[in-house]
Amino acid sequence: MQRVLIVDDERLVADTLALVFQKSGFEAHAAYTVNTAMVDVRTFRPDLLLCDITMPGKDGLALVREITRELPSCRIIVLTGFYSNLKIVREEANRLSLPVSILTKPCQPTDLLREANSLLGAIA
Repeated sequence: MQRVLIVDDERLVADTLALVFQKSGFEAHAAYTVNTAMVDVRTFRPDLLLCDITMPGKDGLALVREITRELPSCRIIVLTGFYSNLKIVREEANRLSLPVSILTKPCQPTDLLREANSLLGAIA
């Protein structure tokens, strides 16, 4: 069973997305801060990170940079509700050694699942 770590400071969003992935056959875990997520990465060892960008403290881009160094096999989807962030997020994603998918909020669960399956299928 593939593991997904969902990181969003909005607990309802993170928990809802975890349920969506669980009901679709994934083992899913929600984290609400970047610091908690990094602890979870070391213990949960996700195959996929689904991460919000704008969060208090360290942002999602900091998490993505850390995860690509620590767990290079992890696939990444970032979500942002701020269209003004898209240029910066794309530039940062292009600097990374791994492909990063970028989706905007609100995003349909079917779109997230399709993107997740596409990324994970590339390593299956």
